[in-house]
Amino acid sequence: MRIDSHQHFWQYHPHKHAWIDDSMKVIQRDFLPIDLKPLLDKEGFDGTVVVQADESLEENTFLLDLAAQNPWIKKVVGWVDLCSENILTDLEKYAQEQNMTGFRMILQGQPPELMAASSFRNGISNLEKFGFTYDILIFPHHLDEAIDLVSQFPHQPFVIDHLAKPYIKDGKIDKWATKMNVLAERENVFCKVSGMVTEADWSNWTKEGLKPYLDVVFGAFGTKRLMFGSDWPVAKVAADYPLNVSIVQDYIKQLSQDEQADIMGNTAALFYNIK
Repeated sequence: MRIDSHQHFWQYHPHKHAWIDDSMKVIQRDFLPIDLKPLLDKEGFDGTVVVQADESLEENTFLLDLAAQNPWIKKVVGWVDLCSENILTDLEKYAQEQNMTGFRMILQGQPPELMAASSFRNGISNLEKFGFTYDILIFPHHLDEAIDLVSQFPHQPFVIDHLAKPYIKDGKIDKWATKMNVLAERENVFCKVSGMVTEADWSNWTKEGLKPYLDVVFGAFGTKRLMFGSDWPVAKVAADYPLNVSIVQDYIKQLSQDEQADIMGNTAALFYNIK
C-alpha cells in the first residue's frame, strides 16, 4: 500500500484555529475528505493517516466519523490529555475504536520539561498497555528531553513528526543532526519525512536545500523506520500536494523498489497497524 502517514482535516474557525494566522491565508478554510481524495488518487495513494490539529476530544469524534465514512482514511491519531488523572478511562474508551491508532499532544509549544513530568510519563506508560502509538511533535530544542523520554519507554512505539522541525530557513543543521542520530539509536523510534517545506523559506525553498536534512534522517533511521507524510493541507503554504510528494520521491528514486515501497507506505502500515 501507498500511505500518506500525516494529513489533517478541519472545519475552519478563526478562534479554534488561531495558529492559522494571516500569513497562512491559503489554509484559512475548511479542508475535508472531498478535497483530498482526488489528490491521493492522482498520486496513487491507497490511504492516509489523519492526525489531530485541535487538542480536544470533540476533534477525535470528528476524525473518527470521517474515517468511518471514508474507508481510505485508514487510521486516526487523536488527542488525549496524557497528564490527566482520567487518562486510563480515556484510553479504555478509545481502545474500542478500531480506527484510533494512537495519540499526539502538541509539545512544540510547551516547555521541554513537560516530557519529564511524572504525570506525562504516566500517560505514556498507559499507551503501551493498549498498543497505542505516540506522535512526537517538537522543535530541535526539545530533542534532549525527547531522547530521555523514548529511552525510558523502549517498548513504546514513537514517531517523530516533521523531522523534529529543523531550522531549515536559517540553514542550521549540525546540533539537530547530532541529536537526531542519537534519537535514532533507539529502535522504538520512527520518523516522518514530512513538514520540511514549512520549516524552509515558503517562497524560496529548493529541493537541493532540503537534501542535507534528508541525508541526515535517511542515514540515521534507514528506510525501515521512515515514512512519507504530506502534512496536507498545512504544507500548502509552501507547496501543493504533487510537489510535496515529489520532494521525497525524487530523493528516493536511487533506492531499491522495496526501499521505496517502505518509505511510501509499508513503514506507515507497520507502525500504525494498517491492514
